[in-house]
Amino acid sequence: MATVTAIRPETTSAKTIAFLVPDWPGHLAGQHVDVRLTAEDGYTAQRSYSIASSGGVELTVQRVEDGEVSSYLTDVLAVGAQVELRGPIGGWFVWRPSPTSVNLVAGGSGVVPLMAMIRARRAAGSRAPFRLLYSARTPDDVIYADELRRRARDDGGLDVAYAFTRSTPEAFRRPAKRIGVADVNTHLWPAEFAPETYVCGPTGFVEKVSDMLVALGHDARHIRTERFG
Repeated sequence: MATVTAIRPETTSAKTIAFLVPDWPGHLAGQHVDVRLTAEDGYTAQRSYSIASSGGVELTVQRVEDGEVSSYLTDVLAVGAQVELRGPIGGWFVWRPSPTSVNLVAGGSGVVPLMAMIRARRAAGSRAPFRLLYSARTPDDVIYADELRRRARDDGGLDVAYAFTRSTPEAFRRPAKRIGVADVNTHLWPAEFAPETYVCGPTGFVEKVSDMLVALGHDARHIRTERFG
């Protein structure tokens, strides 16, 4: 069993939950855990959540409309509560320190495992060049907004670009719309750099971005995807 040690808001609908997990073996950036909840009447529900941290165990959970597990984790769970976690899980959608250029493409809460990679890069002292293209509905929906702003300023070799689909900040030059080929072509490392690319978000988003990357000449063997919904 894991014990909740801290909870902090990220947006109006997302919170980061820190856990103390006895005998945690460590994890790779991009891995996830299964969260299992059991009610007093014995009813159980289980969902998978990406690990957001590079050390320790933190999960960033976005409340989903009518989502029984996400609603409990974001609205009911309190510090000191115990939750059953299983993991770490996954060996494909992971980043290990190397000098290779890296593209990260996030749709909504798909930024969570990619943020773990950004944090792991810093923790490892890696200078691998990272580019993050993050699609969110509005500026208020950007998870880790302050940290991303700080890391883009202070972490050499990290570039962050945004694509907003509903509304944009003042003076933001790109109109509100879904990610397109121009965004991918402008803000990510090109195919000739042979980057490792990680795409995470809703299924339709991941499929669309992956198709654009392949059309732009990226090797499909170096495009790793994680999807939800």
